[in-house]
Amino acid sequence: MEFIIPLIAGAVGGNAAGGVMKNLSLGTLGNSVAGIVGGGLGGSLLSMVGGGAVSAVAGAADAATGGGGVGEIIGQLATGGVGGGAVMAIVGLIKNMMNKA
Repeated sequence: MEFIIPLIAGAVGGNAAGGVMKNLSLGTLGNSVAGIVGGGLGGSLLSMVGGGAVSAVAGAADAATGGGGVGEIIGQLATGGVGGGAVMAIVGLIKNMMNKA
């Protein structure tokens, strides 16, 4: 379950980024695939690099909700969504650059 949440969040993040940055959008399927890749890989990297910030948010959420790992889930959703959006934007930029050449 730890790995599925960032993948789903990545797909959502990729589609959200594609909706906001229409010039970089890869279509629903492309945004989803790029988002899933970004959610899996980027989410893992962001949690390692930004582990302190993610841990602080997770700890605050667990304290507010009485524990139970809710903060960990929120952290996975956030990092997966950001990773998915970032990878979708990067792939969209590369696609646009290749089309201009």
